[in-house]
Amino acid sequence: MTNASEENKATGAEQPGTQPMNPGDEVPAGTPGSGENICPDCGGSGRRENAACPTCGGTGIVIEAVSGGA
Repeated sequence: MTNASEENKATGAEQPGTQPMNPGDEVPAGTPGSGENICPDCGGSGRRENAACPTCGGTGIVIEAVSGGA
């Protein structure tokens, strides 16, 4: 019998809340009913005014709840 963390390692799935959230994230990464979207402030570039975008933390993506989800 395997536990949930062993299964996540095997499948590459992350548990919600295991990664730090950026200010633009609505929910933690891996939350059921969530998904990645292009950062609305930097348009997905990860940069604003010659610096890392503060909304997405420089990743160019934000994690959002999908309709009917979290």
